[in-house]
Amino acid sequence: MSNKTLFSAVETKQKSKEGTGLCSKKVADVIFNEDCRSGLCNIEDRFINLIVTDPPFAIDFQKVGSQYNRKSENVLQGYNEIKREEYFDFTCEWLKECKRVLSDNGSIFLVSGWSNLRDILNAVEDVGLETINHLIWKYQFGVFTKKKFVTSHYHILFLVKDKKNYVFNKIDHYPEDVLVIKREYWANKVKTPTRLPEELVSKLIAYGSNEGDIVLDPFMGSGTTAVCAKNMNRQYLGFEVVKEYVDFANKRIDNAV
Repeated sequence: MSNKTLFSAVETKQKSKEGTGLCSKKVADVIFNEDCRSGLCNIEDRFINLIVTDPPFAIDFQKVGSQYNRKSENVLQGYNEIKREEYFDFTCEWLKECKRVLSDNGSIFLVSGWSNLRDILNAVEDVGLETINHLIWKYQFGVFTKKKFVTSHYHILFLVKDKKNYVFNKIDHYPEDVLVIKREYWANKVKTPTRLPEELVSKLIAYGSNEGDIVLDPFMGSGTTAVCAKNMNRQYLGFEVVKEYVDFANKRIDNAV
């Protein structure tokens, strides 16, 4: 089966539907309101070309959100966090399914903070993925601290199934493993608590996929991965457990170029 197949009208109607286990093996351009751990089971092996995702960090983000000086009325509620003691097993579970649905020459860009990075790295080894690079995304803003260094970066793991066979488009003459990209600020606009800048996600998609490919985000959130994929002539597929986030993401996608 070609990943560039045009999907039927029946499958297309599934867009914006709530998670009811309807996810077809051949569906694309859909965000399902469903836990990726159950939803991915309905996707056939080797169907996905690229995965770009920013999973929960298990740091009780709701408690630290006020430090970013955002008006609560502009932030969509419902952020679904994972218990710290469950994080390794949780990561292994969804990452194992991602490996199964990933094409033989596909890759994963996995974004993580530093707090529970050890669990992510151990899970990567546990499920048998290969690490090509450990990237750093350096941004321009960090929370003020009194007795420690200000955190102003995230980690991005560049993972593959086969070190000798994976897509990598050298879009920069000299690609470095530190990406300096500013955060996005949506002043006085509705937003989700966390999101990656489109510039960063677009760059990762450009490195790891080609036009017509299917890009998966198991934790779609505000829909940035889908928006960037659509704008770059890729197909997208995603899962998100918060219904309000799915609705918000689909509105962004509908307004995408």
